[in-house]
Amino acid sequence: MKILGIESSCDETAASVVQDGRVLLSNVINSQIDIHAVYGGVVPEVAARSHIEVVNPVINQALADANLTWDDIDAIAVTYAPGLIGSLLVGTLAARTLATLKNKPLYPIHHVEAHVYANFLNETAPEFPMLALIVSGGHSQLVLFRDHGDFELLGQTQDDAVGEAFDKVAKIIGLPYPGGPSIAKAALDGDHLAYRLPKAKMSGAYDFSFSGLKTAVLRAVQREVGVDFTFPSRDLPALLNDVQRANFAASFQHIATETLIDKAELAFRDFAPKSVVIAGGVAANQELRRKLSERLPLHIDYAPMNLCTDNAAMIATLGYYYAQKKQPIDPFDLEVIPSLSMTKTTWS
Repeated sequence: MKILGIESSCDETAASVVQDGRVLLSNVINSQIDIHAVYGGVVPEVAARSHIEVVNPVINQALADANLTWDDIDAIAVTYAPGLIGSLLVGTLAARTLATLKNKPLYPIHHVEAHVYANFLNETAPEFPMLALIVSGGHSQLVLFRDHGDFELLGQTQDDAVGEAFDKVAKIIGLPYPGGPSIAKAALDGDHLAYRLPKAKMSGAYDFSFSGLKTAVLRAVQREVGVDFTFPSRDLPALLNDVQRANFAASFQHIATETLIDKAELAFRDFAPKSVVIAGGVAANQELRRKLSERLPLHIDYAPMNLCTDNAAMIATLGYYYAQKKQPIDPFDLEVIPSLSMTKTTWS
């Protein structure tokens, strides 16, 4: 079964074809990073306009790369939640139109759940029960999957997502957007023990918090350069030298990843899953991968780097498993839901 996936929840326009939920036939991603880097973050209206310009060429390229025609496609899967409303509307409108014109079944996909399914495109698929650490710019969650569609949210961030914290800290210390890759690169030359930063203590055993860590970095930078809290944060980077910047990057990354791993290790001990996966853009962080492999007593097959950030391969892969158990939606009934928790979308 060949599924065409379409993803446009934020600032990547993507299309992919996946066969039988396991074989990646094509994966096309049009990134808007260069557009939004000027602003230090995603501008929703700019993102939506860019999606409009490229969505059809991206879909056509995905079919061409897979050496397929519409006659070969069995169904369409598209992100409908969560995300930026303008961006979601572009992708779902394209999918609804194509499903109607080409007479293809249509499956609406939850973006965060789909991130987990990038790991099913590895040579060896994860086994259930499966513990998933989902970490990105908008989400930080620990989820226990007992089967496809049968999952339980164990814990989540109570404020900033970890990827959001990476972006904000990068801005504080003068590193470029997106913050995850730039902090990881700078941290290679830094001392992660240079600055003492706190780990949040949460009432929920598996919950996270990164807002306090972000603020702690801000206050530490202010102390380091000899200014108080009234000093404009936008002017702080000019007062840091390269050694200080690298040390702050390493110290922040150390505590942020330790926070994630501590919770994942606790959940692993409590629930004894057969497999563990990490998913989302922050899953590309090599320090996070290294620490998880060291702390957990099982082999972990990590998703390829290009399938950690937003992509349509994960959408198409989850679409295949939806198609095994769920009825397709009428294209005229599909609506986007910009804020929708995974707790509302269990389907097994």
